[in-house]
Amino acid sequence: MFKSLNNIQSAFSLVRVYVIMLTLLCVAITACALWWSFDFAERQREKVYVLDGGASLVMALQQDVNQNRPAEARAHVKLFHEYFFTISPDKHTIEQRIGQALSLAGREAFDQYQNLKEDGFYDRVIAAGINCEIQTDSVVVNTQVYPFTAHYYGRTAIVRSSNITYRNLETECELVSCARSDQNPHGFMIEKWRVTDNSDISVIKR
Repeated sequence: MFKSLNNIQSAFSLVRVYVIMLTLLCVAITACALWWSFDFAERQREKVYVLDGGASLVMALQQDVNQNRPAEARAHVKLFHEYFFTISPDKHTIEQRIGQALSLAGREAFDQYQNLKEDGFYDRVIAAGINCEIQTDSVVVNTQVYPFTAHYYGRTAIVRSSNITYRNLETECELVSCARSDQNPHGFMIEKWRVTDNSDISVIKR
């Protein structure tokens, strides 16, 4: 009889150990599942879904804005100069490109445009059939202090029927953050913009 009771007690002890082990295993599995769920949810919040032409669903990873800001600043400065200094002998094209440039910059760029316009620069470009092209060498932006300071280095080519005049182009400005838009995708505005060097490099006859 006592032997039977001992066997029953041992069986209960063994069952209790199994139950405890099973409980601990369930707790561990639950904890892992919860951790995985929160990690998955956090990763999902880092993803953006946009409609591609209203037809297909495209997933784009959302990057850290601050981490990408220097690249956006350089692209903004480069884009402004391409709009402002790429000129064709067509009034509509000039107005369109200048309008795009002025949506990226402040008062100083507008004043520079007005000075060129009042001086008859654009009229002479149209009358003589001149094309103005620009080539960017580098854009240096200091993002350690706000507003950011930027220095642009490039060259312009004034293409006439008789010759091509190459000029050095160096400018400096400050960049302040603003709301993004279709006209200003980088969310910057150029302020205190000025040309520091626009000297002739060479003249090549055609």
